[in-house]
Amino acid sequence: MNPQVIPYSHSIPQLCIECASELHYALWKIKMMDFFQTIHARQSVRAYQAKPVEAEHLEAILSAANQAPSAGNLQAFEVVVVRDPGMIQTLTNACFNQGFVAQAPVVLVFCADTARSGAKYGAMGEQLYSVQDATIATAYAQLAATAMGLATCWIGAYREEDISKLLELRAELRPVAMLPVGWPNETPPRLPRRALGEIAREYPPARA
Repeated sequence: MNPQVIPYSHSIPQLCIECASELHYALWKIKMMDFFQTIHARQSVRAYQAKPVEAEHLEAILSAANQAPSAGNLQAFEVVVVRDPGMIQTLTNACFNQGFVAQAPVVLVFCADTARSGAKYGAMGEQLYSVQDATIATAYAQLAATAMGLATCWIGAYREEDISKLLELRAELRPVAMLPVGWPNETPPRLPRRALGEIAREYPPARA
């Protein structure tokens, strides 16, 4: 394993056996928004302060991701925590030179564990369920960061093969999302959202 790449399971100490208690312990001293405030506050931020993300904040983010639902409760994903500036710059290059990524003090790379889900669900597990597991975990991590006042930006544009080589990922791990995490250095304007009537419908439709 490249020493610049720190798998979270090896670098973040476990505070207790039960995940729920671990999450509560990690969060109890951190001031956070309430749930719906967090949802509305989250937005993509592409400028970060030159300020580290504290260990307790990082652990809270990872603990939240660990609570995400998954197919068969397999949690078929892994997160690689990258804090080395040189490696983050190299990852930035693999993200089609999205330069703001290099400003972040931490980058989280969420990977689908295709073999873990595939062992139970076959092709559907490999191709779909493991990817769903990883993306849901990413969303939980993103909301957790927002709740603590941190900023993120979901990165889905990158050269997958390059990321896999740089992070020395096992063959069964597929990178599906990256999250640069840091303290915001900008407040982007709010972007409009589609009306609920455009994204949701009832079936069968109500009769006149």
